[in-house]
Amino acid sequence: MTRKQFYFASLAISLFAGMLLTGLPKASANSPRPAPANVEVKIDNFSFGPGELTVAAGSTVTWTNRDDIPHTVVSTDGLFKSKVMDTDEKFSFTFAKPGTFPYFCSIHPKMTGKVMVQ
Repeated sequence: MTRKQFYFASLAISLFAGMLLTGLPKASANSPRPAPANVEVKIDNFSFGPGELTVAAGSTVTWTNRDDIPHTVVSTDGLFKSKVMDTDEKFSFTFAKPGTFPYFCSIHPKMTGKVMVQ
């Protein structure tokens, strides 16, 4: 190994060791919150995709039925409830407050999902 190669290898090891000791930067309490967004969930093949979702407060989630059979979107706490949606029909809900909101299809109760609002 040449002197130059040794120098760069030592430098790389030092930088890596420093990262391990100090850790990665952590978000502070003053970090900006993510902005509200419009997010889509696809209903297909008897499942919600994505099944779990994290959004900012104020975000609107739209579920679209891409399956060839009807489905619903119903929160377990009664916060929202869609009508029965045929293929390509949509249902939207805006999440105003932080929390965790599990939901399911009332026609096929084994179909479940969750929206986590920050």
